[in-house]
Amino acid sequence: MAAAPGRWPLWVTLCLGAALAVDRSNFKTCEQSGFCRRQRRIQPGNSPYRALLESLELGPDVAKIQLVNEVTQVPLLLEVWGLTGNVTRLRIQELAPLRPRFQVPDVLLGEPPAERLEVTARDEATLELSLGPGGHRLLVTERPFRLDLLRGRELLCSVNARGLLVFEHQRRRRDSDPPKDPPGEEGAAQESPEDGAGSTQSEKPVEPPAEPEEEPGAWEETFKTHTDSKPYGPTSVGLDFSLPGFEHVYGIPEHADNLRLRPTEGGDPYRLYNLDVFQYELFTPMALYGSVPLLLAHRPRLSLGLFWLNAAETWVDIGSNTAGKTLFGKLLDYMQGGGETPQTEVRWMSESGVIDVFLLLGPGPADVTAQYGRLTGTQALPPLFSLGYHQSRWNYQDEADVEAVERGFEEHELPLDVLWLDIEHADGKRYFTWDPAKFPNPRGMLEHLAARKRRMVSIVDPHIKVDGGYRVYSELRARGLYVKTKDGNDYEGWCWPGSSAYPDFTNPEMREWWANMFAFDQYEGSTEALFTWNDMNEPSVFSGPEVTMHKDARHFGGWEHRELHNLYGLYVQKATAEGQIRRSGGRLRPFVLGRAFFAGSQRYGAVWTGDNTAEWDHLRISIPMCLSFGLAGLAFCGADVGGFFKNPGPELQVRWYQAGAFQPFFRAHAHLDTARREPWLLRPEHLDVVRAALRRRYALIPTWYTAFYRCHRQGVPVMRPLWMEFPDDPHTFAMDDQYLIDRVLLVHPVTEAGARGVHVYLPGEGEVWYDDETHEQHRAPQTLYVPVTLSTIPVFQRGGTVIPRQDRPRRSTEAMRGDPFTLYVALSPQGTAQGELYLDDGISFDYATKNEFLHRQFRFANGTLTSSSADPRGSMSNPAWLERVVILGVGRPESALLTAHDGSQTPLQFQHDPERSVLTLRRPGVPIGADWSISLR
Repeated sequence: MAAAPGRWPLWVTLCLGAALAVDRSNFKTCEQSGFCRRQRRIQPGNSPYRALLESLELGPDVAKIQLVNEVTQVPLLLEVWGLTGNVTRLRIQELAPLRPRFQVPDVLLGEPPAERLEVTARDEATLELSLGPGGHRLLVTERPFRLDLLRGRELLCSVNARGLLVFEHQRRRRDSDPPKDPPGEEGAAQESPEDGAGSTQSEKPVEPPAEPEEEPGAWEETFKTHTDSKPYGPTSVGLDFSLPGFEHVYGIPEHADNLRLRPTEGGDPYRLYNLDVFQYELFTPMALYGSVPLLLAHRPRLSLGLFWLNAAETWVDIGSNTAGKTLFGKLLDYMQGGGETPQTEVRWMSESGVIDVFLLLGPGPADVTAQYGRLTGTQALPPLFSLGYHQSRWNYQDEADVEAVERGFEEHELPLDVLWLDIEHADGKRYFTWDPAKFPNPRGMLEHLAARKRRMVSIVDPHIKVDGGYRVYSELRARGLYVKTKDGNDYEGWCWPGSSAYPDFTNPEMREWWANMFAFDQYEGSTEALFTWNDMNEPSVFSGPEVTMHKDARHFGGWEHRELHNLYGLYVQKATAEGQIRRSGGRLRPFVLGRAFFAGSQRYGAVWTGDNTAEWDHLRISIPMCLSFGLAGLAFCGADVGGFFKNPGPELQVRWYQAGAFQPFFRAHAHLDTARREPWLLRPEHLDVVRAALRRRYALIPTWYTAFYRCHRQGVPVMRPLWMEFPDDPHTFAMDDQYLIDRVLLVHPVTEAGARGVHVYLPGEGEVWYDDETHEQHRAPQTLYVPVTLSTIPVFQRGGTVIPRQDRPRRSTEAMRGDPFTLYVALSPQGTAQGELYLDDGISFDYATKNEFLHRQFRFANGTLTSSSADPRGSMSNPAWLERVVILGVGRPESALLTAHDGSQTPLQFQHDPERSVLTLRRPGVPIGADWSISLR
């Protein structure tokens, strides 16, 4: 929720922009960001760095080589790992830094297992390393320093081929004393924090001589009215990567842009710096709320990933080139197309830290996402209720309003799982409290919702009202757990409560305290039916530079905010999720929605695209934004249905419900100043369409949950671009107006006003697709024109798949427990199909700790549909049974015979539609978790 102009003093309004559009002057361009400006002025050419090949130290799993800048003579250390599962890690840091440089903690799941390295060739100018059994080799060139990564005789990636390696070494400022640590933290920044950040080098720091003054802004930088003191001087890092044969790259969310990243020559690079951007614009590389420094590249037969592990402000330049401009000599022999092979250039630039990059070598798209998942974790398996529909606005006014809205869903037979409360529910915006006049009985309100099998989410933001009478503020101040200014005082800024202090979530003690606040005896009025929304966690500081925290603020261990800015939101969501787990004794899964994020945030909950606008372009952009999130591990993504700002017309609102019903996180939300827009306020004909979209969502809950389980286990996105499933079809590489849910449903939402039809591309040579509602067959590949009315959502089931559904309308997901299933079996041209169903209790960790789950596999071949266990470890009783089987693309059989798990056989009644080749088998009646088969004769 961005700030609302007109609700704050004039200086705040001016800072945030008074018009209903982003005020670009509040946010830096590359030219206004000193380190980006300095690095971008370095043009491609010969690198000043040389690899000292004679310094090679080869351990069992790491190779270390010193690098030297031949201009400054400052030494660096290159470390190389070949990691298990086709991943290569490169780290470059100062050999003897004046003070430790920040290394990102708490993102990797642990130290990734490494393969044994070997030197396979060397001469005076080059060194060749074997990176393990995957057949990958790394060529290290001495002067100028560069790296070339090969698989067999294929060049995959070149590093520093354009000579853009930058490592601004630490130095003393001329005619100045060393910077002092904040009071109470003397020497803290010289040691690694307890959480694992900092230098791993044991060499004694060497003081280089004083150097000439750098350009203005190197040691102090001013933006608008804010001055960044930069006590340690310029410490930025940068590196270029050349990707021969690649023309399509994706990822590095969050940007309101197309899925395929655009070249940035002639404009700003893509920026990664978590910011509260009021009324963000579309199709720009401006930073938004979250940052994941993961870029994916794809071409036929190969996908790669670059994971740049750095939490400081980062800019990413994308360029196009030909391989001949960065290759020379024998390296050209590794390019099938020679020097004219197209090539994408990627340049990373970060303000501080070290260079720590993981090359994810695929070779397939799902391999890359799985490799990233093994490094940073996969999407947490969400509680089942969170896959249902969420109703929110800023704000539902009081308990009577909440009761009326919930009753409206009952009276209009609309399914609903969660009602949300924004900041006005708290007592004076003091989080973990309730307004005593508006919400005098929160426990009773929550118990009423739980009795209806529904839940609530309340907002808990990470800025704390400065108020000596507010227990949260006073206790954190007494414990010294706030972020500090550069002078050692508690950092304060302006946010929703007015003057606010900011907890230092980088401190493990702070996260522990925060988690304990979700205990039922601490968060008064809370119950197991209450979950959490962490907004404004960039962090948003209305009075700060770029509406965020000053970079020279100090954190746990003495680290400056500049080092770890993009981690802050992850830590907030992590602490909140841990609190929800802890309040149930570790038994129940959390649900936490966060706005700011970083690599690894997928382990802690859901994200959304932030404060969008009720415009058609914003509806359209929600698709590529969520696709980009999914590629970066954040599978549980959605957009505010209807748009947060402004008022949607009925057509836009209806179309947004239809699109939202086929995105992972499905929530309607609206600004305080917008008109109320509960679905029943629409005209009856529009309400009917919204009701149908909601019911389609709920019927597919088993498919969504199964897809999330696969995502949780394997790291493959739930909502994914077509090229992930059809990696050799160039028609799919830039598509972002249609997508797949898992591998089974193709969705093309209607996102144009007044549309009478859409063009849908059906991929797959020799495949068949079935209209999800009419079951009409369509051969692929083809571009199909689909006529649409306001009630149409173009959705197609892939031939060769089986989709489980629960078609009985209920009020919520919990009310569906035990409901019977229908299997939709869509046959391939070869007459086969397969699919899965995953079930557990939907709320606990028992699936992981006690193997209490069902994972079923359905196969159709040779006229027989069989059900068997996909994972024999799982055991769970479930009362649900099989109500129908609908087989698409089959002729009329003479008979259908059910064989139960005990061998008993029963003939089944059936109905066949010869025009559409659809066979419906009625009431098999077998338990959904049992083994059985149905044979057609």
